[in-house]
Amino acid sequence: MSKTIIGIGMFIGSTIGSYIPALWGGSLLSFTSILLGVIGGLVGIWLGYRVSKYLGFI
Repeated sequence: MSKTIIGIGMFIGSTIGSYIPALWGGSLLSFTSILLGVIGGLVGIWLGYRVSKYLGFI
């Protein structure tokens, strides 16, 4: 169950991170979008781990 929560966190984080440059008119395939997608994915993994630990799955 913890892998599922971490995977969902990674997906949501990378999606939000990749979409941020589009809010100011940037491309979804720009370097900034890819970089923020990676950062968002890492933050999502971290948050997914914290939620899994809080819920007692880890």
